[in-house]
Amino acid sequence: MTRKAAAVSHEPGFLTGRGGFLTGRGFRNMGGRHAVWGLLAELALLVGLFFLYGGDPPPMVNEAHYLAQAKHFWDPSWCPDDQFLTSAKAHAAFYALFGWPTRLVSLETAAWVGRLAGWLTLAIGLRHLTRAFIPVRFASLAVATVWIAGIEYANFAGEWVVGGIEGKVPAYGLTLVGMGEMARRRWQNAWVALGAAAAFHVLVGGWSVIATLVAWGMTEARRPNRAPLFRPGLLVGGGLALVGLVPAVWLTAGVTAEESAAAARIYTYFRLPHHLLPSSFPTSWYVRHGVLVVATGGLLWAAARHGRRPAWRRVGWFAFATVGLAIIGLGIGTLTTSHPDLAARLLRYYWFRLTDVAVPLVAALAVARLFVVPLVLRSPPTPYRGTGSFRFLVSAALLLVSAAAVGRSSFERMRLGVPPAASHRILGWDADAPPKRQQATFRDWLAVCRFIHATTPEDETFLTPRHQQTFKWYAGRAEVVNWKDVPQDAASLQDWTTRFREVFPRRLGTVRVSIQYSTLRELAEKYDVRYLLVDRRVNGPHLPLVRIYPRAPERNDTYAIYELPR
Repeated sequence: MTRKAAAVSHEPGFLTGRGGFLTGRGFRNMGGRHAVWGLLAELALLVGLFFLYGGDPPPMVNEAHYLAQAKHFWDPSWCPDDQFLTSAKAHAAFYALFGWPTRLVSLETAAWVGRLAGWLTLAIGLRHLTRAFIPVRFASLAVATVWIAGIEYANFAGEWVVGGIEGKVPAYGLTLVGMGEMARRRWQNAWVALGAAAAFHVLVGGWSVIATLVAWGMTEARRPNRAPLFRPGLLVGGGLALVGLVPAVWLTAGVTAEESAAAARIYTYFRLPHHLLPSSFPTSWYVRHGVLVVATGGLLWAAARHGRRPAWRRVGWFAFATVGLAIIGLGIGTLTTSHPDLAARLLRYYWFRLTDVAVPLVAALAVARLFVVPLVLRSPPTPYRGTGSFRFLVSAALLLVSAAAVGRSSFERMRLGVPPAASHRILGWDADAPPKRQQATFRDWLAVCRFIHATTPEDETFLTPRHQQTFKWYAGRAEVVNWKDVPQDAASLQDWTTRFREVFPRRLGTVRVSIQYSTLRELAEKYDVRYLLVDRRVNGPHLPLVRIYPRAPERNDTYAIYELPR
């Protein structure tokens, strides 16, 4: 082997070999059959941690959105006239792979199947990445704990990773695999993994590719024995990425420039400013993420002092490249006044998504490195002397605080006792209601949805309340419009906006349906809808319409169904 080849491929293989994924040997060498059992045990514990943190009853926040699309992808006869479900499919790979169980089992069961598959992908990727820095079994549990806490409590734009199943979950799992390969200086494998990530979610994979290119440029470009960039792995990764890129490009096909700009304005300024528009972020979000970025720099420097410095440089540049992307997004955000259309077009690409994930991930790796390795190699309570002892104590404190934060979040959600997609905080109504009140509201919601499912034709379409996002999930019927279910293609997005403003007019605060006979007749005829489902907390307990539900002896204090005037 030439000197250059040895420099490029000095790290072990991905699946086998010294330090490999399946038979890795670290500070605690178990080897052989024990290595496989150790691997399985570590993955099982990681999935268990993810279950403890994100194992809420389905649907999670986005599951009713994504799995409904996936079910319709496989069965177009389900809710055939729903405007959202019949719009363009932006995540075809996810729908194809995770949607088929919906033909065999309920949406709830399909959600659990998808979650387990997604969590396992995350566990495999996180374990692989962790072993590049901490060759100690079960160290990935410490990384996962700090990472989860960092994402929840120090995010900048509301991103999450561990929770329900949607396209970005397997995408992040494959990104972790790609980062593990990058840390080992196996760039070609990294491109393939990141291309596969882009197939599931083009933005997650695409931004990860850009961050990895920055890491390659900063650590390889000037080396005399640099790893080549344009190799088959990059081409294979690009081919895989087309699976996600082509549907995304298709979203703007067949529309004029004006229509495309209007769709971008709706997406950025009206529907998703809490993720996309920097001026809508609270000041506390800037502070907490800024503190995390600075702390990550210090932790990275401390961890790199104790070995594997080239690998730390690669993942460090990856993380700070994502910070650079966020800074570019902040710059674009300053254009909203002078060039609002241009800003809307650019901001819709989630410039802040990856910094929410990558920065706490690198911080978690550093914390685990500073805590786990000295704990294993030396006898506590003084694993180092002097400053080494201080670093150990700081990392131990951060790990304990993270574990407490994860435990607190898990307990609060379990105490609530309703699926996250039905919680008042997510729905934006009576957000601070105690668990008992939220549980009573949820029982009423299940009752009315089950009544609709049992008594109406499968092709029926309903006008539904503004403060809900699970009607299709529980009732299995189409809706005229739903705030959560916003299409992503330009033409359908404008149609969605028209529908939303007609059904929930501005003069009523966009929270209630008008009860004027003339308006209701127009909506009934325009959208071929017969029934109005209302939230009685918003529209009042009695409307001057024929009530279909509840009728004695039925009782429902929160929801009612009325027949629309024709």
